[in-house]
Amino acid sequence: MTISTRLNEYLDKNNIAYKTVPHFHSTGSISTAVASSIHPKNIAKAVLLVDHDGHKVMAVLPADKKICISTLNEKFNASYQLIKEKDIYNLFADCEDGAIPPVGGAFNMTVVCDDLLDTLAGVYIEAGDHQTLLQVDHEAFKSIMANAKHTRFSEDMLH
Repeated sequence: MTISTRLNEYLDKNNIAYKTVPHFHSTGSISTAVASSIHPKNIAKAVLLVDHDGHKVMAVLPADKKICISTLNEKFNASYQLIKEKDIYNLFADCEDGAIPPVGGAFNMTVVCDDLLDTLAGVYIEAGDHQTLLQVDHEAFKSIMANAKHTRFSEDMLH
């Protein structure tokens, strides 16, 4: 598959330069980091949320962090919860299951981006399959996240 059709169209339309980074098949953001030899703090992952009105939000955070939904709820006076997995597949039909590009603009979704990603020189994003990342520089990622709300909402994972 490589790059999601909608993601590719979005990147082309917005003149966002990227480099493809192929890697061995992986099934999660941490295993993607291992397979691609990229530190997980440099990989942005998407977590999909829904509020009590059914409004969907894409939370974008570093792969080495976990989402703190209560922090988001407090900061935005909301009642977000994780979206049901079966609903995700319908929203991202041109992506492999579980390989969601953290680019809400390509999928007409509201985005909230964790501040930790804003200072990185470059960010890697899922392309829509389990074998390809896209590397974008700081300015490109800033452009991708231009319409997002930015705040800190992630926390360390405990292993």
